[in-house]
Amino acid sequence: MGIVGLALLFSLTVPTLGPRWLLFFLITLAGSGLALPGAYFLNLRFPSTPPADANILIREALWVGLYLDLVIWLQFGKVLNFALGVLLMAGFAVIEFLLRLRERNRFIPGSEE
Repeated sequence: MGIVGLALLFSLTVPTLGPRWLLFFLITLAGSGLALPGAYFLNLRFPSTPPADANILIREALWVGLYLDLVIWLQFGKVLNFALGVLLMAGFAVIEFLLRLRERNRFIPGSEE
């Protein structure tokens, strides 16, 4: 839906306010959908304890979609440069690392560890 929607958006609409917001929504769908197999492969290749479940994979793919949205939004305003793109990516990586750290260190009553 994301890539087909983007193709239809580019070929059938003019760049007004409504299609611009639709662009951000479809970029999120397309970017997340394309990043999902990569997130699955990376979590399969580099396993963690506890293993990543479906919610974690979807969250990681959504980070990619959100990153693409922010990059496009900043590029529309002509604010984006290489350093800002790298800092945004590093910020998302730190947030994901802290979320995974929180999940790993969660206390579960009745567990042996």
